[in-house]
Amino acid sequence: QVQLVESGGGLVQAGGSLTLSCEASESIFSIDVVGWYRQAPGKRRELVADIAGDMSNYADSVKGRFTISRDQSKNTVDLQMNSLKPEDTAVYYCNAKLRGSLTGNLEYEFWGQGTQVTVSS
Repeated sequence: QVQLVESGGGLVQAGGSLTLSCEASESIFSIDVVGWYRQAPGKRRELVADIAGDMSNYADSVKGRFTISRDQSKNTVDLQMNSLKPEDTAVYYCNAKLRGSLTGNLEYEFWGQGTQVTVSS
């Protein structure tokens, strides 16, 4: 069981910046895939960015504006969000995936409680 606690959401004007942090109950570098998803009202939850090993992956809509990173000293995965747009408004969720020891497949998935990001125009 991996517990994830997000922080850093809030209200910001378009063009502004926010940094989200997700603290994990396990070593952040021991988690196979860790990342951020978001869900806007009336829309499906979507991947924003994730990181596995040295590889990071971004949704096309945030490429060049958002950066995902892991901080060993704080044991967090952070999402630096720049040039925010009203369409970035959503609840942002931290996500962790672990591989099964027998199959090596990503079998276990954990979610944080979410943090609201609101971008005003």
